[in-house]
Amino acid sequence: MHRFRTTTAALVSSVALAVTGAPFAAHADKPDPCAKREAQVAKAEAALAHVTAVFAKQQEKVADAQEAVTHADNRNAKAEARAQLGAAKADKAKAKKAKKAQQMRLAKATERLQQCTAPEAPAAS
Repeated sequence: MHRFRTTTAALVSSVALAVTGAPFAAHADKPDPCAKREAQVAKAEAALAHVTAVFAKQQEKVADAQEAVTHADNRNAKAEARAQLGAAKADKAKAKKAKKAQQMRLAKATERLQQCTAPEAPAAS
């Protein structure tokens, strides 16, 4: 008898929750259709800021490496400084390429957001 009452109580309470929860779900606000686009633009802007900082750091490394080449005392030090300069220039080129790609991603995301937020043109009849 105890099992029957427990099962019945659980069944009644779950039905009551389902019935009372339905109107709240029906009246829920619809999500903004452009919210995803806005999030993409914000994410792209943050990524561009990061890539720009990395690019600036790589430029500083190249400048430091060039200075190290000019201040090198002997052949071994100069050769090592040139190797570091070459590596720094390669890293700078990678960062520059990544920055350009991120700028293109941001431009595309901004374009998609503008298309989403722009009112649709009325269809000609």
